[in-house]
Amino acid sequence: MLSCPEKCLWPVRIYASRRIDAACGPGYAEIVAVPVSRYMPSRHYLSAGLVALGLAAFSVWFGFRWTPAFFPAFLFLVSSALVLFVAFQPPIEIHETHLKISKRSIPWSQVRRLDRTGWVSPLVVHLTLVDDERILLIYPGDLDSANSLLRHLRRHSREALIDGIPYRQFWGEALAAPAERRRLPSPKYQLLRPDDEAEVERMFQRLKTVGHIDPKKSSDEK
Repeated sequence: MLSCPEKCLWPVRIYASRRIDAACGPGYAEIVAVPVSRYMPSRHYLSAGLVALGLAAFSVWFGFRWTPAFFPAFLFLVSSALVLFVAFQPPIEIHETHLKISKRSIPWSQVRRLDRTGWVSPLVVHLTLVDDERILLIYPGDLDSANSLLRHLRRHSREALIDGIPYRQFWGEALAAPAERRRLPSPKYQLLRPDDEAEVERMFQRLKTVGHIDPKKSSDEK
């Protein structure tokens, strides 16, 4: 018989021995894979968009007193809309097997082209998938984060053309040249004439047999 405390602890022990993800199936660990890197939008874009929106509202209010103020109000309004659109872009996650933008996962094997535009901060990149679908990737971050994201995109897009250049050529051309240079045989230069080489060979053989070289005898043999 079990005592009362042991009876009360028995169900707890059974529950604690189970894995918390046992009910989720065998693929649970793969679904919640930890990303290699995660890139969040910078807050500076949100602040700039709100400031432009506030200036637009002030210009509209002032425009009712001075009509030309409606023109800067329109410009501030357009600027705030563009900046806020960029600021509210979804986070980007880099995984070993796929790229995740918001809730969409794109396997790296489906990326066929990776083309950078002139925009670096914010980073604007064109992705072309295997079914010719084009995706405009926008990352509103600082310069260092944008360069890091671009480097990750280029590294993981192993089956894609990077700015029109094949992957292996884009990453391996700079490393292959020194390796080929090391494999080249060193050039050989002829320092002696054939007659001189024969004389040196003859003196070397005499040195091996006699142990010394008699310059008078060597000159007499000539």
